[in-house]
Amino acid sequence: MTRKAITIALLLVTTLGVAMPAKAAGRRTYTGAIDGANYRVEVPDRWNGTLVLFSHGYVPPEDGIPGGIWVANRAETAAWLLDHGYALAASDYRGRTGWAVEPALHDQVALLDWFTRTVGKPRRTVLNGMSMGGGIAVQLAERHPHRFDGVLTTCAAHDVHAGLNVQLDMAFVIRTLLSSPGVDLVKARDPEASRDALLAAVEQAVTTPQGRARLALAGSFGNVPTWYSAHLPQPEGLEDRIRAMAAVLHDAYIWGMGPTGRVDLERRAGGNPSWNTGVDYRFQLARSARKDLVRDAYRAAGIDLAADLDALAAAPRISPDPAALRYAYRTFVPRGTARVPILTMHNTGDGGALPDQERWLASQVPVKQLWVDRGQHCAFSAADEIVALRALIDRIDTGKWHTDRLNEQVAALGPAYHRVFDLTTFTDEEMPPAFTRFAPPALQRPSR
Repeated sequence: MTRKAITIALLLVTTLGVAMPAKAAGRRTYTGAIDGANYRVEVPDRWNGTLVLFSHGYVPPEDGIPGGIWVANRAETAAWLLDHGYALAASDYRGRTGWAVEPALHDQVALLDWFTRTVGKPRRTVLNGMSMGGGIAVQLAERHPHRFDGVLTTCAAHDVHAGLNVQLDMAFVIRTLLSSPGVDLVKARDPEASRDALLAAVEQAVTTPQGRARLALAGSFGNVPTWYSAHLPQPEGLEDRIRAMAAVLHDAYIWGMGPTGRVDLERRAGGNPSWNTGVDYRFQLARSARKDLVRDAYRAAGIDLAADLDALAAAPRISPDPAALRYAYRTFVPRGTARVPILTMHNTGDGGALPDQERWLASQVPVKQLWVDRGQHCAFSAADEIVALRALIDRIDTGKWHTDRLNEQVAALGPAYHRVFDLTTFTDEEMPPAFTRFAPPALQRPSR
């Protein structure tokens, strides 16, 4: 995938959450800005008293977001919720793009305050967050326990700091084994040049068995899935599986979160919060869910895995800036104190926000997990999102989870709600219900 294509894909997937249905009679739309953060609020004619407050995800600053403000993952979801009496609201956060967690935690509460003054006090307020916004939603519930009644997270990154350390580990392997020691992974002197060098290294490596083996090693330190399509089955052959993993490394962890993505992070944090000092990569491989893939790839390539692990052990390491590390723990890591019902929904093959994140969150707070058996990041239909929101609201009302017939509920909503966007082909296709049972691996490099 070319860099221009990645940007186009990001813009296309964001517009799926922006488009709104034709305004129904009596529906009120509010737009404006609070403390520099734009917002959008939709209130149906017969409001049922429930407000769904949506938190959008991370978009690289260089890509930008098209006009409009997300109020759900998909336009069909927003239309259904409005038709069924739910009010919708979302802040765009100050700055809109990048690692805007800190402003989001302020701006979403400021919007809720505005809604209460202007529209009315909600009978209940439900948080709905996608990707980075899922982590924001959990933190909002922690910090304001009496303001929110439940949380739905979709494709969420909960321990963002762990994700940044995992990204550093994978980029470190690519630089050490496939690129040049002159490439900057943090505090880059020339972010674009460092990013492009890493991208070129991945693009070259995927063409040879030896390169693919080393990409598999890099991906193993993040448990990166070997599935990069929302519409196609998971690949089965060794080469195809590693090519899928390499595409995730290329697009998400170098293009999106690599040296250029870290410019915004380091500006906000006041330095580099990530580190790999003291990390034993032999140990990390031994606990990785992809260790067998790595061993198979090295065996097929005829190269020495032990020698590459020795090279990683000998390579100079990266230390964090103490103030930036404190910022990361304060801003990117939930406290584990949320007491409202939390429902998480994740793709089994998500490489953008790893499924491991859900296992970590479940070790911190009580959660109910839902899994949709697709590749890609945030590969959900409107029906998936609607059914999940209904399950959360039912849990708030009854005190019990009723999630045993989700695929039947998805099917009952009909084909108009079954379309799923695929970042690799830029297509939006009807997909069958795919809720399943799944046990994710343990998160590599958890913050606690």
